[in-house]
Amino acid sequence: MAKIKHIGLVVLGLTLGLAGCTKDAPIKIDKTETVELPMTDYNLVTPMVRSEGELPVWKIPNLPESAEAYYGPDSYHIIAQVQDENAVPPSHARAAGGALTWIFTDDGKHQWAANDRGQDGCSYIMPDGKRILYTSTRDNMDMPVGNWSSEADYPQGAELYMADIDGKNVKRLTNNKVYDAEIAISPDGSKIVFTRQIDGMLDLWMMNGDGTGEQQISFTEDWQEGAPFFLPDNKTITMRAWKRKNPDEKPSRKMTLMTVFTVDTDTKIITPITDDAWMNWAPYPTPDGKHYVFVRPLKDNPRNWEVFLGKIAGGEPVRLTFNDSFDGFPSVSPDGRKMLFTRSTGERFMSDLYTHVMDISSLNVGPTQQ
Repeated sequence: MAKIKHIGLVVLGLTLGLAGCTKDAPIKIDKTETVELPMTDYNLVTPMVRSEGELPVWKIPNLPESAEAYYGPDSYHIIAQVQDENAVPPSHARAAGGALTWIFTDDGKHQWAANDRGQDGCSYIMPDGKRILYTSTRDNMDMPVGNWSSEADYPQGAELYMADIDGKNVKRLTNNKVYDAEIAISPDGSKIVFTRQIDGMLDLWMMNGDGTGEQQISFTEDWQEGAPFFLPDNKTITMRAWKRKNPDEKPSRKMTLMTVFTVDTDTKIITPITDDAWMNWAPYPTPDGKHYVFVRPLKDNPRNWEVFLGKIAGGEPVRLTFNDSFDGFPSVSPDGRKMLFTRSTGERFMSDLYTHVMDISSLNVGPTQQ
């Protein structure tokens, strides 16, 4: 347990008890009391260097196939899309889908489903640790299932929801029967950002932290934007985008070239970070506001996708994973000490996907002390 001493009188709303998702009443703490917060139980997981060049890694135990995992504010609880028998199955064998939103801890000690129907996409734990945001087709199960991995077939019934962390008290945030997904929230909880697809065009949208005040923040006709995440300043986001394809163009197996950008949500100014005419995918900013983790295929082996650490200011990135397969969907804990990522453990590309944790404490990308 991490022990934190408090000076003065504060109120800490502990939503998650040590036994899982039990709810505790707010605890009043005086200046002499010490609070114990839950943290990774290293009796259950053992970080190991599994490949030369990598930092220590462990696979989260007791968890089905999963992807797109993000830490909550305690850097212990995680939200992700987990393969679930209650989910609507994928539209075909090669399509992405069949997942629902789960909450679990990075040592595998606790886990529960936050939704029980439809199929879910991206999700996020809100900064108060009490509520979650997620994407789901739960109210549009009569619409085509779609494919989360194909921009030409994204689930058009995907809507955005807010709920308590145990999945109760669900509040629907959007109601338009288009693709709304790729949701995240600013560190201070004031702004929610997401991707919306209208007539095939992907753009970034934003709303207030309570779901009001929806507005569009990108207006590009030739780029397909998505995967927005806030930097610590609560106004700048990272995103990735690729050039929009001609709707009449035949499907191709060629690699989709992607660029990482920053977006100032106040001025709407979009600035490219990468400029190498390659696939730079799934960027996620680090808590220091100076770096980001992202994915790129190796240029000498494009079927080997690895995670890299880049600088917001630009420069040559540092490779973090060394696995002869697919590593993707990286994200960093709020304390900057751990990185979540999805690793393919099967024989086929992107098969048998499981969530792993890397100890990146030595990279010093945690919150900057003011």
